[in-house]
Amino acid sequence: MSPHKTRIVRFHETGPADVLQLEEIDMPVPQRGEVRIQVKAIGLNRSEVSFRNGNYLERAQLPSTIGYECSGTIDALGEDVEGFKLGDRVSTIPAFSMTNYGVYGETAIVPVHAVSHYPESLSYEEATSIWMQYLTAYGALVGHGKIDKTSTVIITAASSSVGHAAIEIIRAMGATSIATTRTQEKKQHLLDAGADHVIVTDDENLQDRVKDITDGKGATLAFDPVAGSIIKDLAGSLAKGGTLIIYGKLAPETTPFPLFNLLKNGLTFRGYTLFEFTSDPHKLKEARDWIYSALANGKLKPTVDRTFTLDEIVQAHEYMESNQQKGKIVVTV
Repeated sequence: MSPHKTRIVRFHETGPADVLQLEEIDMPVPQRGEVRIQVKAIGLNRSEVSFRNGNYLERAQLPSTIGYECSGTIDALGEDVEGFKLGDRVSTIPAFSMTNYGVYGETAIVPVHAVSHYPESLSYEEATSIWMQYLTAYGALVGHGKIDKTSTVIITAASSSVGHAAIEIIRAMGATSIATTRTQEKKQHLLDAGADHVIVTDDENLQDRVKDITDGKGATLAFDPVAGSIIKDLAGSLAKGGTLIIYGKLAPETTPFPLFNLLKNGLTFRGYTLFEFTSDPHKLKEARDWIYSALANGKLKPTVDRTFTLDEIVQAHEYMESNQQKGKIVVTV
Protein backbone atom coordinates (compact mmCIF):
# COMPACT_ATOMS: atom_id res chain seq x y z
CA MET A 1 0.00 0.00 0.00
CA SER A 2 1.15 3.55 -0.71
CA PRO A 3 2.60 5.36 2.34
CA HIS A 4 0.04 8.06 1.59
CA LYS A 5 -2.84 5.62 2.08
CA THR A 6 -4.21 3.74 5.10
CA ARG A 7 -7.10 1.44 5.91
CA ILE A 8 -9.87 2.21 8.39
CA VAL A 9 -13.20 0.60 9.31
CA ARG A 10 -16.41 2.47 8.51
CA PHE A 11 -20.09 1.64 8.16
CA HIS A 12 -22.53 3.25 5.73
CA GLU A 13 -25.68 1.93 7.39
CA THR A 14 -26.51 0.67 10.86
CA GLY A 15 -27.15 -3.02 11.35
CA PRO A 16 -25.44 -6.37 11.96
CA ALA A 17 -21.70 -6.91 12.07
CA ASP A 18 -21.31 -7.25 8.32
CA VAL A 19 -22.09 -3.55 7.79
CA LEU A 20 -18.50 -2.92 8.93
CA GLN A 21 -16.26 -2.29 5.93
CA LEU A 22 -12.48 -2.02 5.71
CA GLU A 23 -11.79 0.91 3.39
CA GLU A 24 -8.66 2.52 1.97
CA ILE A 25 -8.42 6.29 2.47
CA ASP A 26 -5.83 9.04 2.13
CA MET A 27 -3.53 9.22 5.14
CA PRO A 28 -5.18 11.70 7.54
CA VAL A 29 -3.24 14.65 8.98
CA PRO A 30 -3.72 15.63 12.64
CA GLN A 31 -5.09 19.12 13.21
CA ARG A 32 -4.52 21.45 16.15
CA GLY A 33 -4.72 19.53 19.44
CA GLU A 34 -4.74 16.12 17.74
CA VAL A 35 -2.27 13.24 17.41
CA ARG A 36 -2.01 10.47 14.84
CA ILE A 37 -1.41 6.94 16.07
CA GLN A 38 0.02 4.06 14.08
CA VAL A 39 -2.35 1.45 15.50
CA LYS A 40 -1.02 -1.86 16.79
CA ALA A 41 -4.09 -3.21 18.62
CA ILE A 42 -7.77 -2.31 19.05
CA GLY A 43 -9.93 -3.19 22.06
CA LEU A 44 -13.59 -4.00 21.38
CA ASN A 45 -16.47 -2.81 23.57
CA ARG A 46 -20.20 -3.46 23.81
CA SER A 47 -20.82 0.23 23.25
CA GLU A 48 -19.41 -0.14 19.74
CA VAL A 49 -21.86 -2.93 18.95
CA SER A 50 -24.71 -0.69 20.13
CA PHE A 51 -23.30 2.23 18.10
CA ARG A 52 -23.10 0.05 14.98
CA ASN A 53 -26.69 -1.10 15.55
CA GLY A 54 -27.98 2.46 15.99
CA ASN A 55 -28.90 1.88 19.66
CA TYR A 56 -26.30 3.98 21.43
CA LEU A 57 -26.20 7.24 23.37
CA GLU A 58 -24.54 8.82 20.32
CA ARG A 59 -26.10 8.52 16.86
CA ALA A 60 -23.70 7.79 14.02
CA GLN A 61 -23.35 10.33 11.21
CA LEU A 62 -23.09 8.08 8.17
CA PRO A 63 -20.70 6.99 6.82
CA SER A 64 -19.21 6.67 10.28
CA THR A 65 -15.96 5.58 11.83
CA ILE A 66 -16.14 3.48 14.98
CA GLY A 67 -14.10 2.49 18.01
CA TYR A 68 -12.95 3.94 21.33
CA GLU A 69 -9.79 2.05 22.25
CA CYS A 70 -6.52 1.47 20.46
CA SER A 71 -2.83 1.27 21.32
CA GLY A 72 0.15 2.05 19.15
CA THR A 73 2.84 4.63 18.50
CA ILE A 74 2.47 8.33 17.75
CA ASP A 75 3.66 9.09 14.22
CA ALA A 76 2.38 12.66 13.76
CA LEU A 77 1.50 15.60 16.03
CA GLY A 78 -0.84 18.50 15.39
CA GLU A 79 -0.14 22.01 16.58
CA ASP A 80 -0.28 22.83 20.30
CA VAL A 81 0.22 19.23 21.44
CA GLU A 82 2.26 18.99 24.61
CA GLY A 83 3.40 16.04 26.70
CA PHE A 84 3.90 13.65 23.78
CA LYS A 85 6.53 13.10 21.10
CA LEU A 86 6.90 11.03 17.95
CA GLY A 87 7.41 7.35 18.72
CA ASP A 88 5.65 7.41 22.09
CA ARG A 89 3.74 4.22 22.91
CA VAL A 90 0.22 5.29 23.88
CA SER A 91 -3.35 4.08 24.25
CA THR A 92 -6.62 5.96 23.90
CA ILE A 93 -9.17 6.95 26.52
CA PRO A 94 -12.90 6.90 25.52
CA ALA A 95 -13.30 10.67 25.66
CA PHE A 96 -14.46 11.56 22.15
CA SER A 97 -17.20 11.03 19.58
CA MET A 98 -16.80 7.79 17.62
CA THR A 99 -18.35 9.27 14.52
CA ASN A 100 -15.62 11.95 14.54
CA TYR A 101 -12.65 10.02 15.94
CA GLY A 102 -13.27 6.26 15.62
CA VAL A 103 -10.06 4.26 16.06
CA TYR A 104 -10.78 1.03 14.15
CA GLY A 105 -8.08 1.00 11.51
CA GLU A 106 -4.37 1.01 10.75
CA THR A 107 -4.23 4.71 11.63
CA ALA A 108 -6.21 6.75 14.15
CA ILE A 109 -6.52 10.50 14.71
CA VAL A 110 -7.61 11.39 18.26
CA PRO A 111 -7.71 14.55 20.42
CA VAL A 112 -4.70 14.81 22.70
CA HIS A 113 -6.85 14.83 25.86
CA ALA A 114 -7.86 11.26 24.99
CA VAL A 115 -4.29 9.94 24.75
CA SER A 116 -2.33 8.38 27.61
CA HIS A 117 0.99 6.72 28.21
CA TYR A 118 0.83 3.31 29.89
CA PRO A 119 3.25 1.12 31.87
CA GLU A 120 5.99 -0.23 29.58
CA SER A 121 5.49 -3.73 30.97
CA LEU A 122 2.19 -4.03 29.07
CA SER A 123 1.92 -5.43 25.56
CA TYR A 124 -0.01 -3.55 22.88
CA GLU A 125 -2.85 -6.05 23.36
CA GLU A 126 -2.97 -5.35 27.09
CA ALA A 127 -2.55 -1.60 26.61
CA THR A 128 -5.68 -1.37 24.46
CA SER A 129 -7.60 -3.19 27.20
CA ILE A 130 -7.17 -0.58 29.92
CA TRP A 131 -9.22 2.57 29.89
CA MET A 132 -12.79 1.64 29.01
CA GLN A 133 -12.96 -1.25 31.45
CA TYR A 134 -11.00 0.24 34.36
CA LEU A 135 -12.42 3.77 34.11
CA THR A 136 -15.96 2.38 33.93
CA ALA A 137 -15.46 0.19 37.00
CA TYR A 138 -13.41 2.73 38.95
CA GLY A 139 -15.88 5.56 38.44
CA ALA A 140 -18.80 3.46 39.62
CA LEU A 141 -17.20 1.51 42.46
CA VAL A 142 -14.68 3.97 43.87
CA GLY A 143 -15.94 7.31 42.59
CA HIS A 144 -19.64 6.87 43.30
CA GLY A 145 -19.83 3.69 45.36
CA LYS A 146 -17.03 4.67 47.77
CA ILE A 147 -16.34 0.99 48.41
CA ASP A 148 -14.01 -0.04 51.22
CA LYS A 149 -13.09 -3.18 53.18
CA THR A 150 -16.61 -3.43 54.58
CA SER A 151 -18.30 -3.46 51.15
CA THR A 152 -19.83 -6.42 49.36
CA VAL A 153 -20.44 -5.86 45.65
CA ILE A 154 -22.55 -7.86 43.18
CA ILE A 155 -21.15 -7.81 39.63
CA THR A 156 -23.45 -8.96 36.84
CA ALA A 157 -22.11 -9.91 33.38
CA ALA A 158 -18.93 -10.56 35.32
CA SER A 159 -17.08 -12.34 32.51
CA SER A 160 -17.03 -9.18 30.39
CA SER A 161 -13.94 -6.96 30.34
CA VAL A 162 -15.63 -4.45 32.68
CA GLY A 163 -16.68 -7.34 34.93
CA HIS A 164 -13.07 -8.49 35.17
CA ALA A 165 -11.97 -4.93 35.91
CA ALA A 166 -14.58 -4.68 38.68
CA ILE A 167 -13.35 -7.92 40.28
CA GLU A 168 -9.78 -6.61 40.29
CA ILE A 169 -10.68 -3.17 41.66
CA ILE A 170 -12.86 -4.65 44.40
CA ARG A 171 -9.99 -6.93 45.42
CA ALA A 172 -7.53 -4.00 45.34
CA MET A 173 -9.84 -2.02 47.66
CA GLY A 174 -10.11 -4.94 50.09
CA ALA A 175 -13.85 -5.38 49.47
CA THR A 176 -15.76 -8.62 48.73
CA SER A 177 -17.00 -9.47 45.22
CA ILE A 178 -19.97 -11.61 44.23
CA ALA A 179 -19.79 -12.31 40.50
CA THR A 180 -22.76 -13.63 38.56
CA THR A 181 -22.84 -15.73 35.42
CA ARG A 182 -25.72 -17.55 33.79
CA THR A 183 -24.04 -20.94 33.28
CA GLN A 184 -21.54 -23.24 35.01
CA GLU A 185 -19.14 -22.86 32.07
CA LYS A 186 -17.65 -19.57 33.33
CA LYS A 187 -17.80 -20.19 37.08
CA GLN A 188 -14.27 -21.50 37.58
CA HIS A 189 -12.86 -18.85 35.26
CA LEU A 190 -14.37 -16.10 37.42
CA LEU A 191 -13.00 -17.70 40.59
CA ASP A 192 -9.58 -17.88 38.95
CA ALA A 193 -9.96 -14.20 37.97
CA GLY A 194 -10.25 -13.32 41.66
CA ALA A 195 -13.98 -13.29 42.43
CA ASP A 196 -14.64 -14.13 46.07
CA HIS A 197 -17.98 -15.78 45.24
CA VAL A 198 -19.71 -16.79 42.00
CA ILE A 199 -23.46 -17.28 41.59
CA VAL A 200 -24.68 -19.28 38.57
CA THR A 201 -28.06 -17.64 38.02
CA ASP A 202 -29.50 -20.42 35.81
CA ASP A 203 -29.02 -22.87 38.69
CA GLU A 204 -29.15 -20.75 41.86
CA ASN A 205 -31.48 -18.17 43.34
CA LEU A 206 -29.61 -14.86 43.32
CA GLN A 207 -31.34 -13.34 46.34
CA ASP A 208 -31.01 -16.47 48.47
CA ARG A 209 -27.31 -16.93 47.65
CA VAL A 210 -26.47 -13.28 48.35
CA LYS A 211 -28.24 -13.51 51.71
CA ASP A 212 -26.28 -16.69 52.51
CA ILE A 213 -22.96 -15.07 51.58
CA THR A 214 -23.67 -11.89 53.58
CA ASP A 215 -25.18 -13.61 56.66
CA GLY A 216 -28.60 -12.23 55.79
CA LYS A 217 -27.52 -8.59 55.49
CA GLY A 218 -27.52 -8.23 51.71
CA ALA A 219 -24.93 -6.60 49.46
CA THR A 220 -23.73 -3.03 49.80
CA LEU A 221 -23.76 -2.32 46.07
CA ALA A 222 -24.75 -3.93 42.77
CA PHE A 223 -22.96 -3.02 39.53
CA ASP A 224 -25.08 -3.94 36.51
CA PRO A 225 -24.95 -3.47 32.70
CA VAL A 226 -27.87 -5.81 31.99
CA ALA A 227 -31.06 -4.22 33.39
CA GLY A 228 -34.28 -5.99 32.39
CA SER A 229 -35.80 -8.55 34.75
CA ILE A 230 -32.65 -9.04 36.85
CA ILE A 231 -33.20 -5.60 38.41
CA LYS A 232 -35.87 -7.06 40.71
CA ASP A 233 -33.47 -9.70 42.01
CA LEU A 234 -30.67 -7.20 42.45
CA ALA A 235 -32.91 -4.84 44.39
CA GLY A 236 -33.98 -7.74 46.59
CA SER A 237 -30.34 -8.67 47.22
CA LEU A 238 -29.25 -5.29 48.56
CA ALA A 239 -28.82 -4.37 52.21
CA LYS A 240 -30.65 -1.47 53.80
CA GLY A 241 -29.29 1.74 52.31
CA GLY A 242 -27.71 -0.23 49.45
CA THR A 243 -26.99 1.16 45.99
CA LEU A 244 -27.71 -0.19 42.51
CA ILE A 245 -25.57 1.33 39.74
CA ILE A 246 -26.84 0.58 36.23
CA TYR A 247 -24.40 1.29 33.39
CA GLY A 248 -26.05 -0.37 30.40
CA LYS A 249 -29.03 -2.32 29.07
CA LEU A 250 -28.03 -5.61 27.50
CA ALA A 251 -31.40 -7.23 28.25
CA PRO A 252 -33.99 -6.85 25.47
CA GLU A 253 -37.00 -6.87 27.79
CA THR A 254 -38.53 -3.95 29.66
CA THR A 255 -36.85 -3.04 32.94
CA PRO A 256 -39.25 -3.14 35.92
CA PHE A 257 -39.04 -0.63 38.75
CA PRO A 258 -38.87 -2.44 42.13
CA LEU A 259 -40.58 0.28 44.13
CA PHE A 260 -41.36 -1.91 47.15
CA ASN A 261 -37.70 -2.85 47.72
CA LEU A 262 -36.59 0.73 47.20
CA LEU A 263 -39.03 2.08 49.78
CA LYS A 264 -38.61 -0.73 52.28
CA ASN A 265 -34.81 -0.61 52.40
CA GLY A 266 -34.07 2.99 51.43
CA LEU A 267 -32.19 1.98 48.29
CA THR A 268 -30.44 4.29 45.85
CA PHE A 269 -30.65 3.60 42.10
CA ARG A 270 -28.19 5.38 39.84
CA GLY A 271 -27.61 5.52 36.11
CA TYR A 272 -23.95 5.83 35.15
CA THR A 273 -21.53 6.00 32.22
CA LEU A 274 -17.78 6.52 32.31
CA PHE A 275 -18.25 9.82 30.45
CA GLU A 276 -19.06 11.39 33.82
CA PHE A 277 -15.36 10.91 34.54
CA THR A 278 -13.79 11.36 31.10
CA SER A 279 -15.57 14.71 30.65
CA ASP A 280 -14.28 16.08 33.97
CA PRO A 281 -10.50 16.76 33.86
CA HIS A 282 -10.09 16.56 37.64
CA LYS A 283 -12.01 13.28 37.99
CA LEU A 284 -10.25 11.82 34.96
CA LYS A 285 -6.79 12.64 36.30
CA GLU A 286 -7.62 11.13 39.68
CA ALA A 287 -8.96 7.94 38.09
CA ARG A 288 -6.16 7.70 35.53
CA ASP A 289 -3.45 8.14 38.17
CA TRP A 290 -4.99 5.44 40.37
CA ILE A 291 -5.36 3.01 37.46
CA TYR A 292 -1.85 3.68 36.13
CA SER A 293 -0.34 3.07 39.58
CA ALA A 294 -2.34 -0.14 40.06
CA LEU A 295 -1.26 -1.39 36.62
CA ALA A 296 2.37 -0.56 37.35
CA ASN A 297 2.41 -2.39 40.70
CA GLY A 298 0.54 -5.42 39.38
CA LYS A 299 -2.75 -4.98 41.27
CA LEU A 300 -4.48 -4.68 37.90
CA LYS A 301 -3.67 -6.76 34.82
CA PRO A 302 -5.97 -6.82 31.77
CA THR A 303 -7.34 -10.19 30.69
CA VAL A 304 -7.27 -10.68 26.91
CA ASP A 305 -9.76 -13.33 25.87
CA ARG A 306 -9.13 -13.69 22.15
CA THR A 307 -7.47 -11.81 19.31
CA PHE A 308 -8.55 -11.25 15.71
CA THR A 309 -6.86 -9.48 12.80
CA LEU A 310 -8.18 -6.24 11.31
CA ASP A 311 -9.36 -8.20 8.27
CA GLU A 312 -11.52 -10.23 10.69
CA ILE A 313 -13.32 -7.23 12.22
CA VAL A 314 -16.75 -8.62 11.28
CA GLN A 315 -15.97 -11.96 12.91
CA ALA A 316 -14.65 -10.14 15.99
CA HIS A 317 -17.96 -8.28 16.40
CA GLU A 318 -19.92 -11.48 15.85
CA TYR A 319 -17.85 -13.19 18.53
CA MET A 320 -18.58 -10.36 20.98
CA GLU A 321 -22.31 -10.72 20.29
CA SER A 322 -22.11 -14.49 20.92
CA ASN A 323 -21.43 -13.77 24.64
CA GLN A 324 -18.60 -16.31 24.79
CA GLN A 325 -15.92 -13.89 25.92
CA LYS A 326 -13.99 -14.13 29.17
CA GLY A 327 -12.19 -10.81 29.21
CA LYS A 328 -11.25 -8.39 26.43
CA ILE A 329 -11.59 -9.07 22.71
CA VAL A 330 -8.66 -7.51 20.83
CA VAL A 331 -8.04 -6.87 17.14
CA THR A 332 -4.37 -6.77 16.11
CA VAL A 333 -3.17 -4.58 13.25
